[in-house]
Amino acid sequence: MKLCWVTLAVQDMQKSLDFYQNIVGLAISERLNPGEGMEIAFLGDGETKVELLYNPQQPKIENPQGISLGFEVASLDQQLEFIKEQGIEVIGGPYQPNPRTRFFFVKDPNGLSVQFVERK
Repeated sequence: MKLCWVTLAVQDMQKSLDFYQNIVGLAISERLNPGEGMEIAFLGDGETKVELLYNPQQPKIENPQGISLGFEVASLDQQLEFIKEQGIEVIGGPYQPNPRTRFFFVKDPNGLSVQFVERK
């Protein structure tokens, strides 16, 4: 068994696509419009995808807590500088729990915590 994708209910598909494409660096692998205003986008080029799901009939999810997505980066310092240049607030870190791992957190447009991590 393997994890295929993680589904994120989003309030604004375009803002979410902009974040996951331009900030995280994921490419759209598939986009669907199943009807009734719904939109689905799969992002990522590996085995595990991020699925963005916009459904205008779904109530807004307020401040998702206890959940985060983690993305590995080559250079945490470069990612941190890029995030700040984009005007995105760092909500936690950078932290270094051991000599080989450093990370920080931001929020996506839907309030979900996103972690960027560098492992050496």
